[in-house]
Amino acid sequence: MKAMILAAGRGERMRPLTDHTPKPLLPVAGKPLIVHHLEALRAAGIHDLVINTGHLGEQLPTALGDGRAWGVHILYSPEPPQALETGGGIFQALPLLGSEPFLVVNGDVWSDYPFARLHMAPAGLAHLVLVSNPPHHPEGDFALTADGQVRASGQPQLTYSGISVLRPELFGDCAPGRFPLGPLLRRAMAAGLISGEHYAGDWRDIGTPQRLAELDQALRRQCSDPTLNRRISSAWC
Repeated sequence: MKAMILAAGRGERMRPLTDHTPKPLLPVAGKPLIVHHLEALRAAGIHDLVINTGHLGEQLPTALGDGRAWGVHILYSPEPPQALETGGGIFQALPLLGSEPFLVVNGDVWSDYPFARLHMAPAGLAHLVLVSNPPHHPEGDFALTADGQVRASGQPQLTYSGISVLRPELFGDCAPGRFPLGPLLRRAMAAGLISGEHYAGDWRDIGTPQRLAELDQALRRQCSDPTLNRRISSAWC
């Protein structure tokens, strides 16, 4: 399986940190945030990666190269200055991702979710990892039924983690350009083609300098005393 890390966003809420550094390269516990993803994906046996780039995007290939330093192989999908949003960015990268289902992870989240447990071949068009609603997003995004189907409405509402497995067919009616992923998912949900799971482990949306600092402190504390969280892998430290 291939994986795509979404890294093209401007990171407006992270300013001034992102004025000169793309958000995925901001340091967390001694390494860029995106490197935590590289290491976690490699640990799950996923080595072929695509990274889209936008704001200050030239810094990503400069910092990461072809990925061999982390035991992975990286291809890049450059986007125009305004970026293509999540849907448009994935659609543009499809030729690099191939015809099989692929994993997608947002470059501005962190989680101890074990990628190896993902449904590598979802029965429908996508499989989403949902998490409990964080304080900054109490209304959630989607509902998860008892039989593992994701719906656009219903209770309880959960938050989309930014981790998923998608089939290229999800983008079958799309055209090149700038568009979000959400409407495509909701249309597929209405057809009963999106499965999901609720992950109760550690997940964080690194959307502000405060959340970045909190993650940095948490990982440094856990790495200095792994008994604080037995799920943490040496890859994070």
